[in-house]
Amino acid sequence: QVQLVESGGGLVQPGGSLRLSCAASGSIFSIYAMNWYRQAPGKERELVAGITSGGNTNYADSVKGRFTISRDNAKNTLYLQMNSLKPEDTAVYYCNAAHFVGYWGQGTQVTVSS
Repeated sequence: QVQLVESGGGLVQPGGSLRLSCAASGSIFSIYAMNWYRQAPGKERELVAGITSGGNTNYADSVKGRFTISRDNAKNTLYLQMNSLKPEDTAVYYCNAAHFVGYWGQGTQVTVSS
């Protein structure tokens, strides 16, 4: 079983940057595919970015070129660097770990507003 704790959310102006972190504990972090999802009010949860245990990455079209997902297996931590933020990026961002079953963090709020 994996426990996930997100941090790094907050209020930022359009065009600004934030870096989200997801600290994992309870299992072997390196074997998990890791993902960032987000859910805006009134919308379904959507995949933002993913990284496999081997380091391959994928992104939603809406964030390509602006967001970067990475992982540090030595620190059991997943990251999401978010640049050139837009108001439509406003959402609760969730960390997800997947290896036959999936685990979720509690989420961190990101608000992009002037």
